[in-house]
This record gives sequence, structure tokens and C-alpha cells, in this order.
Amino acid sequence: MDELTYLSGLVAQGRMSRRNFLGRSTALGVSVALGGSLLSTVARAQGPVRGGTLKVGMQGGASTDSLDPGLATNQVAAMVNHLWGETLVWLAPDGSPLPVLAEEWSASSDAKTWTFKIRKGVQFHDGRTLKPDDVVATIQRHTDANSKSGALGILKDIEAVRADGDTVIFTLKDGNADMPFLMTDYHLVIQPNGGKDATEAAIGTGPYTLVSSEAGVRYNAVRFENYWANDTVGFAEQVEIVVINDATARIAAIQSGQVHMINRIEPKTVPLLKNTRKVIIKNVAGRGFYPLNMFCDTAPFDNKDLRLALKFAMDRETMLKRILFGYGSIGNDTPINKAYPLFEEIEQRNYDPEKAAFHFKTSGHNGIILLRTSEVAFPGAVDAAVLYQESAKKAGIVIEVKREPGDGYWSNVWNVQPFATSYWGGRPTQDQMYSTGYISTADWNDTRFKSGIFDKMVIEARRELDEAKRRGIYQDMAVMMRDEGGLIVPMFNDFIDGVSDSVEGWVDNPAGELMNGDAPLRCWLNA
Repeated sequence: MDELTYLSGLVAQGRMSRRNFLGRSTALGVSVALGGSLLSTVARAQGPVRGGTLKVGMQGGASTDSLDPGLATNQVAAMVNHLWGETLVWLAPDGSPLPVLAEEWSASSDAKTWTFKIRKGVQFHDGRTLKPDDVVATIQRHTDANSKSGALGILKDIEAVRADGDTVIFTLKDGNADMPFLMTDYHLVIQPNGGKDATEAAIGTGPYTLVSSEAGVRYNAVRFENYWANDTVGFAEQVEIVVINDATARIAAIQSGQVHMINRIEPKTVPLLKNTRKVIIKNVAGRGFYPLNMFCDTAPFDNKDLRLALKFAMDRETMLKRILFGYGSIGNDTPINKAYPLFEEIEQRNYDPEKAAFHFKTSGHNGIILLRTSEVAFPGAVDAAVLYQESAKKAGIVIEVKREPGDGYWSNVWNVQPFATSYWGGRPTQDQMYSTGYISTADWNDTRFKSGIFDKMVIEARRELDEAKRRGIYQDMAVMMRDEGGLIVPMFNDFIDGVSDSVEGWVDNPAGELMNGDAPLRCWLNA
């Protein structure tokens, strides 16, 4: 190990190439993974390297994407907005709320009034200085009754928001101990005057300024010299995001050195890439899941027995093995897993063709079921749909799989068509996940599950300060979602990314892929 430490020091000094180091370490009987890990440790000790153009190849973008943060519906849009914009709070790798544009916050004893102190000396890209009024205007835009913001659902409990000196004060209808976590939502990028003057201007306080944008194709950003925290993020001189929705093309791009990192590596290709010295696999378990969404208010999915039939027709174990190759965990038709605080186990739903056939017959439906999918829904989505088609067939249920174009999937299929594959990255807390996608008034309620009883339980859990009681409420909600909702969750996915061996500074973050969007900001290219 002493010799390896010496050799890694030579790499850090620029006196030995990374490739030669890995070759020498292999000759010494050390695995590529261990050698790469040692290099990363030394690189972090040496400190970040500035300069260069960091290129990211991503799946998820479309020509219909908007630069309005409130309308971001996929990974690419969220990543681009994260380059140029910032929220009040962000989620740290350990799951705690991290101060960003808010330096600190405090709450009243009943958690109904929250005060956020806004950071001073922060400049927007157009030269204006960040003020508390910009924060107020941003929140007002996202909470407007006519807003199409993806954050509207989690903000509906805000009764009033106002500036007071260097602080912003939120008054809530009910107490909410999770308020700082709500401010981490990636839609809530703070813009000058809230973005009301130009929602898609891409003017923010982030470490990079967007200089070119071609939706669904490519984005280019350059480092913002007046960024308030230049010593901690924004090490590359430029960041380029290239939309590569085809999985094979994405892998070829990182293998050939066209890009430095990619998201959404299909699990079946991991063994191949692990044998490549140029690419390092980064995978971390988190809250992301791959669902099939049924509209509970649209025939034939408005029939509870039909929904149960389709849930019992899902072979989750086989799906986990053949689609995720073990890089994930079994789902249970709820959006919550053990990665969430206050999680309580409920009885696992298993594949049962007989029960599926019973409920299908009871539903009275005797036609085919149309399932729409696309390769951009999640890695292996098309294969997963075909696999589901096979397991449902054993219950006498005929599913027709329709493969939709990747471009426009998130605007023309997801949350539009009544039965389709989808993807959720999860949220920091159970309340935020349920409020974003499953209460009756949520704009992103992509299963159209609307239950007054469920809505009341969400509010009850939000108010409850007794942890044991809160756990119990969430457990009851999970049972209701599993048995009555329109959500089929066969599996929770690991986030699997690919990183070039020329990239340093990586820190696993279970909140999302590519370090929860932080990778282009916090990583650097080694010398």
C-alpha cells in the first residue's frame, strides 16, 4: 500500500498518468476499483482543479422542455436549471437540509410560522442583487391558483409570505415540521422578481450562466465569476449537457471520451462497463422508483377490482432480477420505501395470477389493456412492459404494449394517458412525496387518485408532533395507497451513473442521480 500511495502522489503531481497508475496497481495485485478509490482519495486531499469543459450525457430531455423551473418534468430540465439557479435550501448527501440562499431558518412553537434569513451579497447573472422580495415573488408565482408549477401541490398550505428586513416569513394554514425540506424542491429556483417578468430567461444566482440552449439537444453554460461561493462549487470553466436518450449511444459516448459522465446506465450493461478502466460505475440506493400509473378516474381503471387485478398480475421478483439485475429493491404499490424517515413495513403484495384473474373477472372488463411506454420512462422500461405483459397473460389478462417516441413523452404521454410507465426520483420526506403526487389537488397527481380521507390523513400526519403516532398514520396511508390507489410499483431503483476516470470530487447522494444534480457543479477534471 505504501508503494501505491507513492504512485498516487505522482499522479496528483502530474508525473504519472492515471492509466499508467492503474496498470501498475493491477500488477501489484490491486483491483481497478480499489486503485481508482485511492486515486480519488488523494485527489480530494490535493483539492479541486479548476478549468476545462465538463461534459454530461443525459437521458430524459425532450424538444418540449422549458427553462421555466416550475415546468421542469425530467432530469435534464432539472439539471440545467440547477446550473444557473438555486433554491433556498438543498438536500445534503446525508439527507439533511443544507442552507443555500437561506442562511438559516427558525419556526414558531406550533410550526405554523417560519422565518428564513436570506443570504446577503448574492448577485443575479444580470447584475441585480438578490433581495427577500425576489424570494417572496418566486413563492407567489409558484403558489398562484393558475400556476402550472410542479411545486404547487406542496405549497398549497402556505397562507401568506412576506419580506421583513433581511428575512422572509411564511405563515402556514397548519403546522409543518418539514417546511425546510419543501424549499429544496427543484422547481423553486429563486429568480429576479420571481421570474414574473421572464419565466424562461434562465437568470439566477447559480455558479453557471446559460449561454446557449437547444431543448432536447444541447445546453452550454460558463462559470459565473461573481458567484457567491466560487470556492466550493463551479470548478469547470464550462459545462455542456448533451441529451442522449438512447442507452447504447450514451454508453458509447462515455467510453469514447465524448462525455465525462452519464446518467441512467441500464443495469444489464453494468458488468460490461465494470471491465472498462476508463469508466467508473457509481450506484447508490435511494427513493427513486419505476411505476406504472393508472388513472383512477378513467375507464376501465376507475374500477377498483381491475386495478387490483393489474397489481396482482405484476411479478415483482422477476422484474427486479431481469430489469434491475438486483440494483434495487421490491416495490409494494406505494411511493415510499425504507429510505424515508418514519417508514413502517406493511404486508408485501406478491405476484398471484389466481387473485389477478379473480379481480379481473369481478371487474367485468373483458377487453385488452393498453400500456404505453418508452425508453425514456426509465432504463429498461420497454423490456419491463413486455415482461409485465407475459406475467399478466398467466392471469388471462391481455396487455397491449405501445412504444411511444422518447421526444415528447413527458408532455404527451405521462400524466396525459391513462396507463403508462413513469419514473419518480422521490422526495426528502413522506409528506412532500404524497403532497406532490397523490393528494387530490396535486397537479402532478399522475394516477388521479382522489380521496378526501387520504387528503385528511396527509394533513393529520403533517400536524402530528408525536413520532409514533405520525408513523402510524403514514402506515395507514401506505395501506390505502397500496389497496385503493392507481399506482403499481414493482421496484425501487438504485441510481446508476457512469463517470470518467478523469473526474474527481464525486460524493454519493441517495437523493437523486448524478449526485442529486450536483455532479457538474461539485466535480472537477483532474490534471
